[in-house]
Amino acid sequence: MSVQDLLAGNRLALARTLSEIENESPEGKRALNELFPHTGQARLIGVTGAPGTGKSTLVNHLAYLYRHPLQGHPPGDVEPQSVGIVAVDPSSPFSGGAVLGDRVRMRDLAGDAGVFVRSMASRGSLGGLARATWGLVQALDAAGYDIVIVETVGAGQAEVDIARLAHTTVVIEAPGLGDDIQAIKAGILEIADILVVNKADRPGAENTARALRGMLELAAPGKRFLQNHAQVMPLPLPPGILATEDNAWEAPIVQTIATTGTGIPLLAEEITRHQAYLQTSGDLIHKEKIRLKTEMDDLLERALVSRWRESITIETYQTMLDKLVERKISPQQAVQILIDGENL
Repeated sequence: MSVQDLLAGNRLALARTLSEIENESPEGKRALNELFPHTGQARLIGVTGAPGTGKSTLVNHLAYLYRHPLQGHPPGDVEPQSVGIVAVDPSSPFSGGAVLGDRVRMRDLAGDAGVFVRSMASRGSLGGLARATWGLVQALDAAGYDIVIVETVGAGQAEVDIARLAHTTVVIEAPGLGDDIQAIKAGILEIADILVVNKADRPGAENTARALRGMLELAAPGKRFLQNHAQVMPLPLPPGILATEDNAWEAPIVQTIATTGTGIPLLAEEITRHQAYLQTSGDLIHKEKIRLKTEMDDLLERALVSRWRESITIETYQTMLDKLVERKISPQQAVQILIDGENL
């Protein structure tokens, strides 16, 4: 099957293309080159948070609402939206396998031709996403899905890669995962466009929401940053517009009970409101530039490392490793020698 079959809406062609992209095969790379001109239309929503906060269940109800909008009436989404979901599960550091069990909690979406769910293993990648996640999102975008939701592994405080990929980043918290100080120090909250306190029927939900509000009050308006390969990249307002309380986006806090769908319509409203803000403020163009720059830098780094590995022999590398183990050279010296191509 060809890329044209994918663009025509053939689900089997899409599934096979996603597999080729995930396996980083030559066919997958060619498909991405052909698909890229057809991307840029989907709304990208990232959902992240610590394990056990209810991410998969919440994504299930959110996607169901986009498919049946008359039940929740999210503003601007009165027509059913097609939804692509990329669910990233952690891989075992020992076997390399993954359960890929997110679909167990997405049974409400089964049989819906307007929904495509793809589970993938992180394959050891840090930051909550697998290396091929960017490509899968592009393929779903090119395939014509109106909304693409990416659910991350749920690694914890440092899972911020999703902020570089998604237009709207939803961070999920839940009662009982730590005290107020834990909520404030969690760096993952700094990339949130929308904060969700899930399992709001549990004791301590109000305390969790109060702690999050306190954290938000510490942040100045318009001062959000993304870390891009150790470089601080601000997300400013358009030139000539001052960051004030009136025009800076302030992350709302939504309380939900994902198991029953309570609060999901309000979450959909906030997502729609944030995407409208991105359009009017000019942040959407800036976010897209950061997203593409990050992807290009990542591909460039991987290509350069691969080319370098091809330029040396296994024996050379092993000899350098032996010298490291014997403490004859430091890791910094080893890298410098390998890069410069000096004699061992």
